[in-house]
Amino acid sequence: MADELILFTHPQSRGAIAHWMLEEIGCPYRLEVKQFGPDMKSPEYLAINPMGKVPALRHGTTVVTETAAILCYLADLFPEAKLAPPPAERGAYYRWMFFVSGCCEPALADKAAGWIPDTPKLQMLFGYGSYDRTLEIVAQAVADRHTLAGDHFTAADLYMASFLHWGMLFGGIERRPVFEAYAARHVGRPASLRAQEQAAKLMAAPA
Repeated sequence: MADELILFTHPQSRGAIAHWMLEEIGCPYRLEVKQFGPDMKSPEYLAINPMGKVPALRHGTTVVTETAAILCYLADLFPEAKLAPPPAERGAYYRWMFFVSGCCEPALADKAAGWIPDTPKLQMLFGYGSYDRTLEIVAQAVADRHTLAGDHFTAADLYMASFLHWGMLFGGIERRPVFEAYAARHVGRPASLRAQEQAAKLMAAPA
């Protein structure tokens, strides 16, 4: 590929999800680790992502931010990796990809901050309704299938498995057997383990 792929990331961030995606694809890429605080708020990095957060992906002159967008971009850029179903079969793929970003992540973040929309009126204002309902829908989705979209692993599984794995690891999500089985099945993939090994080395290196 003529244009270099650069992932701006931090090992303890959502950048780990995009890092795993790059390992699944098997393409050449470069990691640029950004430290929390002034490094992510520097003028140079704000020119890449004005939010001052990671991950961000630069591919030549194209910049993509937001985890779900990065995953979709990479899946389309490398169709040979088969991390997205054929376009005509992407209903479930898009549904679960954006359910994680639009419902799961906000619900978990609000819960962690102590903000629970606990009345019908409040729940109408939030796309996810309630944390409990969101997690129940996830449980139903992963209880009776190995993969979310079609008959093989896709970026939607990568995103959902990451959400469940890290949520349970840090205590934000209850450890249900269906969550543990689904997450373990996918985070144990060789590409995920390679990304985790690289992340551990990055964390051990001097800042």
